[in-house]
Amino acid sequence: MASADPGDVVEFIGTDPADAPEMERWSRVTGHAIVGRVGTAAEGEILRIRKAGGASAPALVPAPSRRERRLWLYANFDCNLSCDYCCVRSSPRAARRALDLETVSTLASDAQALDFERIFVTGGEPFLLPDIGPKVAACAHRLPTTVLTNAMLFEGPRRAALESLPRDRVTLQVSIDSPTAERHDAHRGAGSWTRARDGVRIARDLGFRVRVAATVSGAGERESMDRFLADEGVPKEDRVIRPMALRGTADEGVAFSRAELEPEPTVTAGGLYWHPVGADDDDFLVTTEILPLARGLDAIERKRSEDREFGASVASVFNCA
Repeated sequence: MASADPGDVVEFIGTDPADAPEMERWSRVTGHAIVGRVGTAAEGEILRIRKAGGASAPALVPAPSRRERRLWLYANFDCNLSCDYCCVRSSPRAARRALDLETVSTLASDAQALDFERIFVTGGEPFLLPDIGPKVAACAHRLPTTVLTNAMLFEGPRRAALESLPRDRVTLQVSIDSPTAERHDAHRGAGSWTRARDGVRIARDLGFRVRVAATVSGAGERESMDRFLADEGVPKEDRVIRPMALRGTADEGVAFSRAELEPEPTVTAGGLYWHPVGADDDDFLVTTEILPLARGLDAIERKRSEDREFGASVASVFNCA
């Protein structure tokens, strides 16, 4: 760490189970930030640490004066694509880790009672689930619901599931990363750009509101994507253009710690997480208890208090939607 420049991200490999929690305590004292707890290597657990003194989570967005209260649900983690910057390591080889219908229904009911304003259902690819229709319908019955999808599976029973959903309560958010196929397909797989655009057309023809999300790696890509979406007739409120995050399978992008982000409660089969962009990393895990949702929100507030106690500023937004 002494030889690193301020703002550099280094990897620490712990060989003892006590190393990771010790490093988290050490980071609070020194000001260095844990920006990823990325599983294990043959030698032990790997943590990413950003040296203090450099830019703090560059390219994030200042928190607005009012932010919609939204709950994220990871319906599953398996996917039909293997995107090389997936923040939660989804792929055809990933374990499904699905939320069951009863849990989804209970979470939606809790979210409504707790004055959330919207539910986001993501994955993996949610339309891989045979019961995705009833799960989204259960959410939409309680609150307006947005489903994040690559829009490549709208055929057969999956199209029937899509057609069954209420148009006035369900929005689709489709990932398209570039104005032409070259960059998008390089990250997401050959042919995926064309199939995603076909999926957008199908969804619109069925009467759904469609938002488009792009993951970019610089200001130039952001500007060209914004112009492309404007030319495509996508209104500004339906464009989500975000930087790549140094999480999951990404080997570049914005590195940030939990304390630098506004929390967006995120439920997976494994527990409640701080934010959807880190929902496969232990440093974002708040509690393994999913229900009741109110108890998990209390745990988030306790962690926010801890961050404030150590001088961390929770003032930035990383928009996944």
